[in-house]
Amino acid sequence: NLKQATGPRQIMEGVEIKLFNKWTFEGIECPDISVEDYLAVKPRHATYLPHTAGRYNKVRFRKAQCPLVERLVCAMMYHGRNTGKKLQAMRIVEHAFEIIYLLTDTNPIQVLVDAVTKSGPREDSTRIGSAGTVRRQSVDVSPLRRVNQGIYLLTVGSREASFRNIKSIAECLADELINASKGSSNSYAIKKKDELERIAKANR
Repeated sequence: NLKQATGPRQIMEGVEIKLFNKWTFEGIECPDISVEDYLAVKPRHATYLPHTAGRYNKVRFRKAQCPLVERLVCAMMYHGRNTGKKLQAMRIVEHAFEIIYLLTDTNPIQVLVDAVTKSGPREDSTRIGSAGTVRRQSVDVSPLRRVNQGIYLLTVGSREASFRNIKSIAECLADELINASKGSSNSYAIKKKDELERIAKANR
């Protein structure tokens, strides 16, 4: 009778939504104020699964509203043979989050946020030139591009690490995220970011 009286909506109100029913979205801190608006990890973006089937590419900047973990899942399914296998990508991310929790004893969502903010380059170089003569000019990078680039570098690094290797891709992703969140140069993403910023500095 309780269900008829209150309806399913009221019962759901008090329940906290946790990712994979394990990881809470409460108290996630963003270390960098500039990319805070582009990381959808606030409790209002909370989902049980990183699979919303939303149409985030219809409008420019709409993808900033896509939950960060879902963006990581989508970035994992690259290279033709993995295209469209979102459930497989979700399983990889779920396993990686378990490993991160066992190794660091912190909320894996927080580790992901730290990793993405630290692995997006803050300065990059663009090509300027017409008709043959091309020179590079260093430019500042927008916050959304930093988030995109960060996610991309993290997933590419973990994919390359697991290729022809005994370690599973979930383990490699977990290692990559942990190293990147510490800012360690063992991480592919951090190395790439430093390299891009160094080249940009030379082209100022």
